[in-house]
Order: sequence, then structure tokens, then C-alpha cells
Amino acid sequence: MRALTWQDNWKTIVSKLRLVSDVGDQQDLIDDLSRFDVTTVLGFVNAHAMNLVAANNQYYEALSSADVLLRDGSGMAMLFRRLGMAPGLNMNGTDFIPKLLAAFKGRRVAFWGTEEAFLANAAKRSDALFAVNVVSAHHGFAEADTYVNLARLWQPELVVLGMGMPKQEVVATRLAASGVPCLIVCGGAILDFLGGKVDRAPKWVRRLGCEWVFRLIQEPKRLFSRYLVGNPMFLLRMLIYRGATP
Repeated sequence: MRALTWQDNWKTIVSKLRLVSDVGDQQDLIDDLSRFDVTTVLGFVNAHAMNLVAANNQYYEALSSADVLLRDGSGMAMLFRRLGMAPGLNMNGTDFIPKLLAAFKGRRVAFWGTEEAFLANAAKRSDALFAVNVVSAHHGFAEADTYVNLARLWQPELVVLGMGMPKQEVVATRLAASGVPCLIVCGGAILDFLGGKVDRAPKWVRRLGCEWVFRLIQEPKRLFSRYLVGNPMFLLRMLIYRGATP
């Protein structure tokens, strides 16, 4: 049997992405996600995720097992256009997850990720903005078993993971196997944004698709490799993948 290549991994992820065509389609998705009756995992796929998919099989397996994957960022829009496909709306988690939180008004929510001070701020702000009931808040540096035990204890209806890639996707697969019915969202930096650790780029920067530059300026040491090394690597892989795709 032929060993899978990174191009095979990319093909699987691209084929699984749920492209959202317009605002109405986005609202239908929010309605579906907030009316789950089984454990559901939501993930976001950006250029960094695709680089990890190419290099980290454990991450690829975790990401590909998610129930819903959404296209995040201008790099992925570029990839879809190269493949002759409409990329749909930019469904980045920083904009989409607050809309999900609003749909869970009055319901049991867990925030697992980031650091304690910012985590508490995120919970307090979400209570004020979205009127969700944050029943569990825990930092993002524990082992997966900790979060499984918390899920069984608190029975949240929505779990927002803010641990970064690839840990949060691996934790999500463990939570999905725990048998606790809930929506599990791989939220990346969303708890940092809600908790005031980092700021959003101005809207005009976001419209240009350059929020990554703003984030790099804010956190140059942490994000140098992800963006200044990772973005050219993604573009190179995109060209190779496009050339090998019928």
C-alpha cells in the first residue's frame, strides 16, 4: 500500500472544508451547530494549519476527524482560487466564535485555554456580552485527561478550546470520544482576544487580509516562525499541490 504524502493530507482537508457562501448560509450553520444532539467538533483551517497537516500526521489525523471544518484566512482563499473554486466567506474563528457564543445564550459553556488572568477576563466579558453560563474555566496547559474529566463533571453544552495548534485539535478528539454531548470548538487565540491579552487589527487591516501582519508586530518572537517562515512555505506547497492536482 502506498504511503500517504502531504499532498494526500491536503486533498483530504480541502475536500472536507465546509465553504460558507453568504451571510444566510452562515446563519444556517450557526443554527445547526447550536442544535446538536451528538458530540460535534468544529475546527478552522488556515495556512498554518495546512503547514502542520503537511508535517505532523498526528495533527492531520486529529484535524481530519473534526465534524465541521471552516476556511480561515486569505492564504486559504488563495488556495481555493488556484484550484478554480470560490472560497466563500472568511470564517475565521475570531469573528465566528462570538456569533456562536451569542447563539448559546443562557447555556452551559466551558472555556479551556490561555492563562488564568486572561481566562477569567474572557469568562467575565463573555457573560456580559453573550449572557452565557461559563460553568468551567481552566488554563490550557494541562493533560488531555484533565479536560475529559472536567467535561464529565460539568456537562457543558459548548466547549471553547484556546490552546493553539496542534494541542487543541488533539484534545478535541479525546473530548469527542468521552461521550459527553456538546459542541467542541477549536478556538485558537479566541480566549486571548476575549480576555484582553491581544488586540484585534483595525477593520481596514482585516479587510485587506493583513491581520497576520498586525499580530506579528504584537507578538514577533512567538509568531516569527509561523508567519515569516510558514507563509512562504505554504505558498510553495500551494504551487506544488496545484501543479499536481488535475
